[in-house]
Amino acid sequence: MVQLGTNRYGKAEVRVVHVGRGAGPGGSDLVRDWNVSSSLSGDLAATHLTGDNSNVLATDTQKNTVYAMAKKLGGIEPETFALELAAHYTGSADAISRARISIQEYPWLPVSGTGHSFARSGQYTRTVTVIDDAELGRSVVGGVGDLIVLNTTGSQFWGFPRDEYTTLEDAYDRMLATVVSAQWRFRQADADWGAVFPAALDALIGAFAQTESYSLQQTLYAMGTAILTAVPQICEVRLALPNKHHFLVDLSPFGMANENEVYYAADRPYGLIEGTVLADDAPDAGIAWS
Repeated sequence: MVQLGTNRYGKAEVRVVHVGRGAGPGGSDLVRDWNVSSSLSGDLAATHLTGDNSNVLATDTQKNTVYAMAKKLGGIEPETFALELAAHYTGSADAISRARISIQEYPWLPVSGTGHSFARSGQYTRTVTVIDDAELGRSVVGGVGDLIVLNTTGSQFWGFPRDEYTTLEDAYDRMLATVVSAQWRFRQADADWGAVFPAALDALIGAFAQTESYSLQQTLYAMGTAILTAVPQICEVRLALPNKHHFLVDLSPFGMANENEVYYAADRPYGLIEGTVLADDAPDAGIAWS
């Protein structure tokens, strides 16, 4: 005997760019560049068991819905768009009881003096995940990915246990670099989304820069704490920090001293530090991470 387990389906990575004509600062255009993915759950057993598609909202329809909603809603914050899109699915399709919408936003910086010219910023990717469940309510998780940060000094790593396989030397002044992947859970599905994202991002970067670090774990905790302090609407932060190792190059064969100036940037293997920082009064996560 077998049975159908948990399932969902949707349209992944719908690329949509919206230009808000005159909606930016000083009457300039406003560009929203998104990668939108939808995932729907509900009364979908029949399509799996018998091929009856009467409850299946086609993924092509989901793609078209993204484009139509982009026109209707305009250049709004990605959290607001995701909430509206999720509510559309759970509110208009009887068979759909849960909608999960994820958005990656790629920032564009205006070229001064034109109002219509932009340069793509590769500093980071803004992320949003919204879940709308007919019975369990809504959740919003924001975040940032692809954020590359580096400290040329102010980092140490020593005092770790040693065994027969340990070759790593103590480091009292090392380069520290990582590619930040951070997700933060909001207490409620309502906030000033345009204000909380830059506040959380500034807090994260500031903590990385200002922490005298004895381990990347310590830096992770400082970054999560800074976000929770700066944005009280956030109650949980999950971080993944690969340690992008920089090794000093041995210049002695060339009769040169390397005084922490020339490094080899290794891409792999790398240490991967992951952790969660929670507010003391954080409510239960519920469906947020499902």
